[in-house]
Amino acid sequence: MKKKAFTWLVLLMLMAGIVLSGCSSSSSDSASEGKSGDGKIHLKFMHDWPKGSSTAYYNLVEEIIKDYEAKHPNVQIDVEVLNPDQYRDKLKVLAASNELPDVGLTWSNGFAEPYATGGQFAPLNDIIEKEFKDQFVPGTVEAYTFNGKSYALPMEMNITYIFYNKEIFKKYGLQEPKTFEDLKNIGKTLIKHGVIPATVGSKDGWSASMWFMYLADRIGGPTILTDVIQGKVKMSDPAIVKAAKEVQNLVDMGFFVKGNTAFSNDDAKGYFLNEKAAMFLTATWELPNFTTSPDVPQEFKEKVGYFKFPLYEGGKGTDINSYVGGPGLGAFVAENSKHKEQAKDFAAYLVKEWGKRSVEGAGILPATKVNTEGLNVPKMYLDVLHDINNATNITTWFDTQASPNVSELHHDLMTALFGKQITPEEFAKQHDDALAEEANK
Repeated sequence: MKKKAFTWLVLLMLMAGIVLSGCSSSSSDSASEGKSGDGKIHLKFMHDWPKGSSTAYYNLVEEIIKDYEAKHPNVQIDVEVLNPDQYRDKLKVLAASNELPDVGLTWSNGFAEPYATGGQFAPLNDIIEKEFKDQFVPGTVEAYTFNGKSYALPMEMNITYIFYNKEIFKKYGLQEPKTFEDLKNIGKTLIKHGVIPATVGSKDGWSASMWFMYLADRIGGPTILTDVIQGKVKMSDPAIVKAAKEVQNLVDMGFFVKGNTAFSNDDAKGYFLNEKAAMFLTATWELPNFTTSPDVPQEFKEKVGYFKFPLYEGGKGTDINSYVGGPGLGAFVAENSKHKEQAKDFAAYLVKEWGKRSVEGAGILPATKVNTEGLNVPKMYLDVLHDINNATNITTWFDTQASPNVSELHHDLMTALFGKQITPEEFAKQHDDALAEEANK
């Protein structure tokens, strides 16, 4: 596939009229330019971990920033926080006008590529070599590397599970499923007793896509969606169309919470946290809510278990230890930052301290290597680390591998698929058309 050119002007026009809101410790124009009457270097930092929905992440970032400012009294970090969907949109708008924050967060692979190859992100090979030699989990740095240059410092490593309420399962005599048919039978039992089997927020598409991606993995094999990105397979492959059909079969049987096409991921998560739904397919970035977060009652945390996405009878994905996941967010430095070296220094400090503190301090899986010996962390956290160490495959999320244009279309089509507004065949064709258009650019 040819390298994809990113049309910043077009994206800016598409984003016109979108109102984006965030909270910032400084809203002055002078601060955003790195200039201030206080004589300090102002670095703008933007992230997508709001206090309300990502408390552990938010608090950890605030703590690291305060420590950095204490060590560097001539530097002030001006923070802007947005939810993930707002963040994606605003990043495009800022890039279109060459106004990216000095330091920000980016997803990997196809999401980062146009920013990196388009000259928006600064190469960070020097920082990686100097500050992080051999410290990152294998495969994480590579996810942000294009044409031999690395454009972000990896912060997270995530895999996806179905988390479930053990008390609800016990009440109805249910066991963790081994096969997809088992999972559907669990759904039937719960529906019969008036319990919502699974919650999902399909309004924004990305969280709903996890169901589709796992079904594609289990039916078509662990490389099938990566092969689509690489042009080796089409989305109209029978295994992928079958995965889309199985999604709609679950919708038809009432497996998911009603009205989910109007729910964000946070809306959907509330159904699980409030014990109104028995299951929630999500990634390990939610571990703090299930283990360490002071905002979640301990009584509920003790009810949460998880299982690996079950195998599909007759499918090519025959290994239960094959996961959907991959590197989460990485820290970038803007190429046109007026204080690039200071921005690099802050980014390196942020990621290094994140790796040191995230495990015990917040129950977060960092992209830097973790020595679990002597760690005082919940058993679920150690179990997940064990799973990652023994994974036979981790397929990076399809929408992360794809270009931003294809990723946005994919999200829209996932909403349409869950809402029965599109057939599986139409779902596949629209993907194929968009991928072909990207390849010919």
